[in-house]
Amino acid sequence: MRARIRDFIHTTDDLFFAVTSYLHPDGRIISFLRYIPDRHGERSLDSARYSKVSSDVAYRFLEDAHPEYLHHYDELGVLMMGVPHDRVEEILRPENRLEEIMESPSDPLLKKAVKIADTLHDAAGIPYRSMGVSGSILPGLYDPENSDIDFVVYGLKNHRRAMEAFGELKDDPSWPLMGLDEELLRRVYSKRIVDDTLSFREFCWYEMRKNNRGRVDGTLFDILAARDWSEIDGHWGDTTYEPHGTITIECTVTDALEAFDNPSRYLVDDVNVIEGPAVEIGEVVSFTHTYAGQAREGERIVARGKLERFTGKSEGYRVVVGTTREAMNEFIKLKDLRLE
Repeated sequence: MRARIRDFIHTTDDLFFAVTSYLHPDGRIISFLRYIPDRHGERSLDSARYSKVSSDVAYRFLEDAHPEYLHHYDELGVLMMGVPHDRVEEILRPENRLEEIMESPSDPLLKKAVKIADTLHDAAGIPYRSMGVSGSILPGLYDPENSDIDFVVYGLKNHRRAMEAFGELKDDPSWPLMGLDEELLRRVYSKRIVDDTLSFREFCWYEMRKNNRGRVDGTLFDILAARDWSEIDGHWGDTTYEPHGTITIECTVTDALEAFDNPSRYLVDDVNVIEGPAVEIGEVVSFTHTYAGQAREGERIVARGKLERFTGKSEGYRVVVGTTREAMNEFIKLKDLRLE
């Protein structure tokens, strides 16, 4: 049973999970609970109502009502959510959803998704079959007036081309896709930053150069990366991870092709440990969208996060940023960023 990041799962218990891994253990799909049935919920689908749940509420809900969706994975040393194969009602795929939308966009929000697809096809040459729509639109639990658009581009090189094209056209009024304005930046900043690791000015500088987020007719959209099936290799449990405390390093990014993947991954060298154990580190990864695409090849960065030792097909140490969604006191920054 194949599933990859950006897919959703509708379960036999009428729960909606977002898939969070490319690799899965036998008999289970690693995913995170997003929507639950709730007669007072703010989302509706086929006359039923649902609520979107936060991380804390999702874990409490499953512990109380559906503990079978929780499992402790010894290879990772953590309790994680996952859908057993016998609880899968349907795997919802972004590429199929976009195809349906393009055939008959039934409301203004879906028409905006089509505009994104057409623009990236025309400006970047991305095949329609390499694009999709995830987030609340995928299961149909969206608000036509207020929901954002989680637009997916499959293939890491395709995704880079899409962002490069958007960066060139976002200030051209002849195209329908526009860059972020201050109001949207403040909205995103208030959701993402809960401490003082990034000032609003710093946050804006990084976000504006990433070119993975913009507006279409006033609606916020993200250009999300997902791997083609041909880019996914390995097996669940190939690599195990062991925590070794907290670390701060300075290093140079040598490869950022996976900077917008999940997790974001930066290969690094010329590492100087500022605080923490004196170990050799080869990569920095981030599990929070805030630090996706934060740095490019050749840039010198400072990163603070959890130190992990990994063993399996390869061995080494990595810095993990975003061990929680809020990434408290964890960050990736350019070493010499100067804002005038």
